[in-house]
Amino acid sequence: MTIRNPILRGFNPDPSIARVGDDFYLATSTFEWFPGVQIHHSKDLANWELVARPLRRASQLDMRGNPDSCGVWAPDLSFANGRFHLTFTDVKRYGRTTVDGAMGASLRDFHNYYVWADAIDGEWSDPVYLNSSGFDPALFHDDDGKSWLLNMLWDHRPGRRRFAGVLMQEFDLASQQLVGERHKIFEGTRLGFTEGPHLYKRDGWYHLLVAEGGTERNHAVVMARSRSIFGTYEVHPDGPVMTSANKPDAPLARAGHGDLVDGPDGEPWLVYLCGRPLAVSDRCVLGRETAIQRMRWGEDGWLRTEDGKANPLLEVDSPARSAPTLTDERYDFDSPDLPAPFQWLRTPCPEHLFSLSERAGYLRLFGRETIGSHFEQSLVARRQQAFRYTAETSVDVTPANFQQAAGLICYYNSTKFHFLQITADDHGRRQIQVMSAIPTEGQCNVVMQPVALADGPVGLRVDVDHEVARFAYRPQGSGDWCWLPQYFDASILSDEATFPGMPNFTGTFVGMACYDVSGAKMPADFDCFRYTERE
Repeated sequence: MTIRNPILRGFNPDPSIARVGDDFYLATSTFEWFPGVQIHHSKDLANWELVARPLRRASQLDMRGNPDSCGVWAPDLSFANGRFHLTFTDVKRYGRTTVDGAMGASLRDFHNYYVWADAIDGEWSDPVYLNSSGFDPALFHDDDGKSWLLNMLWDHRPGRRRFAGVLMQEFDLASQQLVGERHKIFEGTRLGFTEGPHLYKRDGWYHLLVAEGGTERNHAVVMARSRSIFGTYEVHPDGPVMTSANKPDAPLARAGHGDLVDGPDGEPWLVYLCGRPLAVSDRCVLGRETAIQRMRWGEDGWLRTEDGKANPLLEVDSPARSAPTLTDERYDFDSPDLPAPFQWLRTPCPEHLFSLSERAGYLRLFGRETIGSHFEQSLVARRQQAFRYTAETSVDVTPANFQQAAGLICYYNSTKFHFLQITADDHGRRQIQVMSAIPTEGQCNVVMQPVALADGPVGLRVDVDHEVARFAYRPQGSGDWCWLPQYFDASILSDEATFPGMPNFTGTFVGMACYDVSGAKMPADFDCFRYTERE
């Protein structure tokens, strides 16, 4: 029996895993998408189900104004003293390089928080502020009853190593406060970009696991150990324990940023992020996904992959079998709650963006700010999780002018999307067209020639096949889809297609959007959404 990687397809990066009895819980980053943090559950490490998004109240998380690919980074999930513990970073400012290539914003804002819950799918506490010294906070619960907070150290000073190592400070669970002095326990290796720290204890050794090499093609899982929690930490003699770097035949790219757990078989298992590049463009439209692999402890006390070569694997022998299937899901919006696969952007006030009760059986979006807004935009979407899929919806909308639009969107971030929008011309007559944001120098929004559209509900469709996307529409009562003649580059909806210096850490979503820059809050009613993956 085998597990086929990745176990969490589509945008699900920075995995953190916790075991409670026979249950396994896996947390991943959500960045600017709301609610914050995804937690999946499994009994066998092979089959996973989404069970919680814990940061869902305004008192817990408000990301309005956060730049693209900021927000919630690298949640760490642990269980101690009968309670679930979660730490995370809310990134408020990232910065970008200037035109001449200099770093224009080494001063960045990383705020770290702690929340807890008695049940994984219950109500999580309001956040406790921890620090802002770097990102990727994680808790280690030692066998002497003490808990320790680790995070990477960000050094903004010119000429310094930005990723300056790993900090550690005691965290008192009872008072929920950091106590004592902070200690820098690890400088990192020559790979650089030291982040994502996790600490474990085994046979009297403290084992420190970090991500290094940057989250692109040189990414790696690196380990070091010490007899003392404060160090000095000796680096693994073999180098990285997991990496795709310099392995052109590796079936998974970007392997790194991992976490360890003891599996049902008593063996150590490593969850880690990975990417699956498109064959032609070498771009990862599915973003950074989560994979899993059995590891082993050597006689020398060091952790290694089963083959000892630190290679990521597409298929892994397992006590259980994963049964990946092609998703075919239709949502009719008959429930008072948004279907689980869908999320929106940044704001903790979804009632400003959409309603499932204003019109029974419909998802009503209220026209808000532009598609590129970092504050409040009406965009509700789900992850793209396959290279070939079809998405369909039907919308009832009557725009009065060119400042109002609604439709079907393939979205990566504010600088990368394809939007099949219904809008109006200067005389208020409806028309349909594709507006694209393409991240190339000197080019931003590209708008296709509009097509006249009669009144009434309209079906909208996109077919994506690896590198290529096509759009179609179908007026109510028409049996055939009307395909627009253009072919669109789907590969731009990826980490790799970008303006210089911009963060790109998420993945492609497909969904529904509505904007109204006139301020009239034009409604658009969507009565269904279907997402169908193809072989």
